[in-house]
Amino acid sequence: MTEHSDATRAPENPTAGDQETQRSKKLLARQVARYLIQNPDFFAEHLELLETIKLPRENGKTVSLMTHQTNLLRERNIEMRQRLDQLLHNARENDQLFLHSRRLILALLEAETVAEAGEALYRSFREDFGVDTTTLTLFGPLPPGHRSLGDVRTSQRASAETAVGSILRNGRTVCGVLRPAEKEYLFGGDADRVASAAVIPLANQLGILAVGSTDPQHYRSSLGTLFLSYIGEVLERLLPKLLAA
Repeated sequence: MTEHSDATRAPENPTAGDQETQRSKKLLARQVARYLIQNPDFFAEHLELLETIKLPRENGKTVSLMTHQTNLLRERNIEMRQRLDQLLHNARENDQLFLHSRRLILALLEAETVAEAGEALYRSFREDFGVDTTTLTLFGPLPPGHRSLGDVRTSQRASAETAVGSILRNGRTVCGVLRPAEKEYLFGGDADRVASAAVIPLANQLGILAVGSTDPQHYRSSLGTLFLSYIGEVLERLLPKLLAA
């Protein structure tokens, strides 16, 4: 049997020379990195080097630094275009929201009775804002001699406290899925159609505005309520004058 020389075997542990070589490489790498940081225009004067520098990719292949930078810029360009498209989409939606809101506010200001105000509110929410169900409920007792309220509902404050007391005490617009008793009180015969809702208590125990959707995710707890709260504030100032007229 022929014996193999130890010289042909790979060393199990790195020798002192190998360790020194590794330290030298690390030191050189740090020096190169420091130099490039201190001289950011280096590659501008040595463009030919960009094609020789290789970078690893996720698929195991390598690409030149210039190709990598080109791909990176392309990806960033796509991302910026997507962001711009989203901004333009939001801007168009905000324009529509402003126009619809303006039309609704003018219609409310032109109303001479609570019934007319309620009709304008329901029509705008249905036709302009695509709301499935809207109810406006005023708490009694109402001023003596008030006119017909049309489709605007009335309720005693005590009944409201029993059905939606937690919402009233919260005093702010609430969005999400309501309990059956809350839906029944707020939407009456349309309660079964409401899967999610936004509820706006009106100040000074005036009443409560509620909008409902057949989509359980439409009125989420995280939904922005600025517009609905704004309409609620308009009603808080308008309705007492109409009731007293």
